[in-house]
Amino acid sequence: MPLKLTVIGLGYLGATHAAAMAELGFDVLGLDIDQTKTDLLATGRTPMFEPGLEDLLARHVAGIEGSSGRLRFTASWEEVAEFGDVHFVCVNTPQKHGEYACDMSYVDSAVSMLAPHLRRPTLVVGKSTVPVGSAARLASMLRELAPAGDEVQLAWNPEFLREGFAVDDTLHPDRIVVGVDDERAEALLREVYAKPVSEGTPFVVADYPTAELVKTAANAFLATKISFINAMAEVCEAAGGDVATLAEAIGHDDRIGRKFLRAGIGFGGGCLPKDIRAFMARAGELGADQALTFLREVDSVNMRRRTHMVELAREALGGGFLGRRIAVLGATFKPDSDDVRDSPALNVAGQIQLQGGQVTVYDPKGIDNARRLFPTLGYAPTALDAVRGADAVLHLTEWQEFRELDPAALAEVAGQRHILDGRNTLDPAVWRKAGWTYRAMGRPTA
Repeated sequence: MPLKLTVIGLGYLGATHAAAMAELGFDVLGLDIDQTKTDLLATGRTPMFEPGLEDLLARHVAGIEGSSGRLRFTASWEEVAEFGDVHFVCVNTPQKHGEYACDMSYVDSAVSMLAPHLRRPTLVVGKSTVPVGSAARLASMLRELAPAGDEVQLAWNPEFLREGFAVDDTLHPDRIVVGVDDERAEALLREVYAKPVSEGTPFVVADYPTAELVKTAANAFLATKISFINAMAEVCEAAGGDVATLAEAIGHDDRIGRKFLRAGIGFGGGCLPKDIRAFMARAGELGADQALTFLREVDSVNMRRRTHMVELAREALGGGFLGRRIAVLGATFKPDSDDVRDSPALNVAGQIQLQGGQVTVYDPKGIDNARRLFPTLGYAPTALDAVRGADAVLHLTEWQEFRELDPAALAEVAGQRHILDGRNTLDPAVWRKAGWTYRAMGRPTA
């Protein structure tokens, strides 16, 4: 009999995973405690923007004309337990309020709600990003609470999704990591991921702690690489160098590589910032805090970039924001997403507003989420409307739409022609030709 899968938690990770597992040919039952979310997904729509995800849902959600019907949703823990051979736990692990540590309450709650209904051999698979040591604790919780006892196994299978590419990252991952303590768990996960493995995706088998560490280590490395090039941008500012040329030069070294070497206002989102902080907190609990002290400077460099962009904008306006109009292009923390969690763009916009600036924001997909988070900022329906009458324009999220803007058309409606490129993706020559004063981070002479 083919395996039946469940997905618990239908946020960004869970909704994508559920749809992708249906695409791989499995019958899937999704559960979320938020009825509004499951009702929306049942119509083939998503509460977040992710390219390709709604198309995938439409192909598989039961009740949609022409779909495979392999994907359904429920609010019943008992139904999930009876249905599934493999249960994927995809709930959120946010940063604790007022602390660096990870909040495990959602994961603990999901396991404690599911376990009492597990009356037959089954596999529970954690996909959430958790502090190392969590899997062993949760495995004990399952054995204690589940009627099937030792017949209920746990595996840890960290996710490596990039927002904007999540569907492809799930269907064609660059690696699959599984933390297991039993060959049967490994065999079940090999069956789940048989198709991507047959296409050449590496399948890495590890113990629980190593599997948990893979995701946090990967995110810590990427955050370090971003902050490194931003630290070099600070040096370039002081020395009169050009960080874009510097990045290109060192990126040709295949030991370094070119990815994540674009200097700018730094990283944000729901993963990198909270994951490196939780990693530091957990290392301290384990008595290995000195091993990760460098991450404090990584975090510090990252947060400094936001303040530096505010300073560059103030300098462009002659020393102050009071009564000045500022257009901000970008609200999301990255392009091809509507995610504004810990968005550097909105942080900069908020700082300028607090200092007296009249800020108007435009983003192709993130306006609604931004308005909920920063209701006092101004918002515009187009880039042209945002720029109209502005004394300075800040490019803070690298959407393709912004790279294709016509600087001459914007120049006709702008109050003053100051463009500050916080992502180093605009062409200085094109903007200067249209009469703009161009300034980028780490490129004082560009």
